Amino acid sequence: MLPLTVFLILGSIQIFLMQQARLMADYAAMRAVRTGSTNFGDCRSMTDAALGAVLPTFARVHTPDDLARNFARISNNDYGGTTGSNANRLSGAVVWIFREKPLQGDVRPDEEFDMFYTSTADQRLEVRLVFWYPLRIPFADWVLTRMFLAHYGLQAYMASNPLQETQRANWPGNFQTADLSQYARPEVVAEYVARTARGEYVYPIQSTYSMRMMTPPKPQFFRTQNCPPAP
Repeated sequence: MLPLTVFLILGSIQIFLMQQARLMADYAAMRAVRTGSTNFGDCRSMTDAALGAVLPTFARVHTPDDLARNFARISNNDYGGTTGSNANRLSGAVVWIFREKPLQGDVRPDEEFDMFYTSTADQRLEVRLVFWYPLRIPFADWVLTRMFLAHYGLQAYMASNPLQETQRANWPGNFQTADLSQYARPEVVAEYVARTARGEYVYPIQSTYSMRMMTPPKPQFFRTQNCPPAP
């Protein structure tokens, strides 16, 4: 009973932290869109706003000095040397920002600051944000990651059954109760599998937000549809 009891305690703590991260991801999406709407859709400003919103979920921000130091550490949209509970250094971007609207081809080069030439539909900045939240609780991160992968049919789950030593769980590779690709882009699914294969226990939390732009989109900020490094 001890492994099961430990997992119930640690797993509950990790689930509560994920719920906090979900709320922070929603806030990050709002801050990114709000910043982009007043800065011509500039990806750098949007990314900085999102990073500042999600930073408290995995770094200390108790004082202004903590906030400044840790934000500078992740300002390139990476984890700045943050390691998981297994001492593996986390790699890849902290957030991906997909700009659903306006489309790159609809951004006009003759836009002016105080006048929109684009259609009303293209005056909205719509964003899908993916926060690669690092799971922080030892043991629970390992178990939950494998459960998530099996849940979405991305990896077989084979591990000891804590209820009975002589049994082993064996969820085949095609076993799944949900499909991650139904609400996540294929690039997100592939990145999730790649990161877990590197021993990085993260979970892609997605959030969307939309707002009318207060400054027109500028072509120099839409050289790519999505904000790098998002595919």
